[in-house]
Amino acid sequence: MELKNELSVELGQYLRESQWMVTTAESCTGGGIAQAITNIAGSSQWFTHGFVTYSNLAKQQLLGVDASLFDSVGAVSSEVVEAMAEGAKAVARADFAIAVSGIAGPGGGSTQKPVGTVWIGWSNRDSTTFSQRYLFSGNRQSIRNQSIIEALKGLIKIIKINTV
Repeated sequence: MELKNELSVELGQYLRESQWMVTTAESCTGGGIAQAITNIAGSSQWFTHGFVTYSNLAKQQLLGVDASLFDSVGAVSSEVVEAMAEGAKAVARADFAIAVSGIAGPGGGSTQKPVGTVWIGWSNRDSTTFSQRYLFSGNRQSIRNQSIIEALKGLIKIIKINTV
């Protein structure tokens, strides 16, 4: 079984046992996190919504991300992924949210944000939201896969903390 499936199964077990729901808000992964989660039979018991908000306009319209953030810090930033996670969690009425925005390449990078720069954000049950910056290497698909795996690992870690 590939790692994404293993992580999705583990995530599902924790969520199902606690009767918690998760939602995703994705940009550079294009729905890959939601796909990994919904590849698991029975995931409708713990997965509610998957938002693919590839454009800044979609992030604003569907998740309520403040338009001024795109000018001040850019779409690939902690502020935007945290706003995406909070917005998705609120709209979906979920217990947890994962959000991701990054530059999967092969173009689109800059000196400040090279190809492979990805921000992943998580929002948990007590409304604590945080994010982490990653710098992945490889081609577009590799960067997207690494993002999906780290997003799932991060949420599993958060859920373990919430169940202690």
